[in-house]
Amino acid sequence: MKQHWTKDAFFYHIYLLGLCGAPFINVFEDPIQNRLDQMEPWLDHIQSLGANAILLGPVFLSSSHGYDVADYYQVDRRLGDIDALSRFSERVHQRGIHLVLDAVFNHVGRAFWAFRDLVIHGEVPAYQCWFYNLRFGEFSPKGDPFAYESWNGHFDLLKLNLSNPAVRAHLFDAVAIMWIGCFDNDGLRLDTADCIDLDFLRALSTFTYQQRSDFWLMGEVVHGDYRQYVNPETIHAVTNYECYKGSYSSLADANYFEIAHGLNRQFGDQGIYQHLFLYNFVDNHDVDRVASKLGEKALLYPLYILLLTMPGIPSVYYGSEWGIEGKKANGSDAQLRPALDIHILQTNAPQPELPATLCRLASIRKNSQALLLGYYSQLFVAPQQFAFLRQVNGESVIVVLNSASQTEAVLLSVPWETGKLVDLLNPGQSFTIQSHKVEIQTPATWGRILQWESR
Repeated sequence: MKQHWTKDAFFYHIYLLGLCGAPFINVFEDPIQNRLDQMEPWLDHIQSLGANAILLGPVFLSSSHGYDVADYYQVDRRLGDIDALSRFSERVHQRGIHLVLDAVFNHVGRAFWAFRDLVIHGEVPAYQCWFYNLRFGEFSPKGDPFAYESWNGHFDLLKLNLSNPAVRAHLFDAVAIMWIGCFDNDGLRLDTADCIDLDFLRALSTFTYQQRSDFWLMGEVVHGDYRQYVNPETIHAVTNYECYKGSYSSLADANYFEIAHGLNRQFGDQGIYQHLFLYNFVDNHDVDRVASKLGEKALLYPLYILLLTMPGIPSVYYGSEWGIEGKKANGSDAQLRPALDIHILQTNAPQPELPATLCRLASIRKNSQALLLGYYSQLFVAPQQFAFLRQVNGESVIVVLNSASQTEAVLLSVPWETGKLVDLLNPGQSFTIQSHKVEIQTPATWGRILQWESR
């Protein structure tokens, strides 16, 4: 049976409206600005990192940030048109890279055509049922002559009634006719999936499988039991926010016990998500850049070693591979989603060596079934040192991490009485096992990826 393409996926996440420097407010009457055709240098860079999948932030017509959809059947005019996105997708796939698009199904913006029809024409039964809990005879905080359910108290975002067959048909046709039909995308990231009714997710899963059996659905889920969403009936993966928090704070607080607990809970011998393939990240378009969370920037190196060796699907957010910073400010996400000049970054970046390190890690991961698919078990944890084992089909790899500012020795108990551990990350170095014991000297703010050999 052919392995699903996500089993060896390494994602590069782009918030396109920000990266391309699109104006924040979309003036629908303005001419189309084709910024998608400027992405070729970024595709070269993505390949150079060893990434083989792109998660592309919202690209469909919206009023501002992309998550306030105005039309699911139009590409955002600040980025280009249908032909431009089709060309971009073709160039991506020619490079052997998969493309996943950001899908915002939970809510739409106030410029969405069906909502505008209600504002202009009043009580129109055909569209009144498109929105969750829409009620005439009351007023919305925006002054509309009707009330409606918003997303998370943001009344610029109206919650769709996803149980309405007409709404489902509209969305599913957009996926089949426009997105898969025109852009041949390989999957969808489902925005605010934890706010979407599970029955809709099941219906979407069935529908997309009928279009393409390898189509991938990944949901944004912040809290709760991931198994509720990831199972054979609903979607394939969710955002691993639990390990996102543990991955950076374990370094910032010199407390590897935090991420060790999370990984054990998820993937250890009794792990509740042992058989799930979750989407791992250290930052994204909604949270502060990880470089802003780490006082010592050298900690980025053991952080990314962990990201590329822990169970699941790793993802790097655009620009963070150079260690750029960015924080939310005054309720705005603008600093998290900046326009970037790739040529400037390639010659003058905060962490110029980090992209090459990511490339090495991606290559090691790609060539190791243990790192791609192996079972996880903890071997050692201390405040600033952490080691774990990945094993599958006779291949065994041990990862050792050191967040201290000096070389540290870690004494490990291993399953093998003899043999040696060959370092894949630091070529030419190996360690001999004696009576199930081996001492690993690990450089400061660095790590080792050690493959077991019987002799």
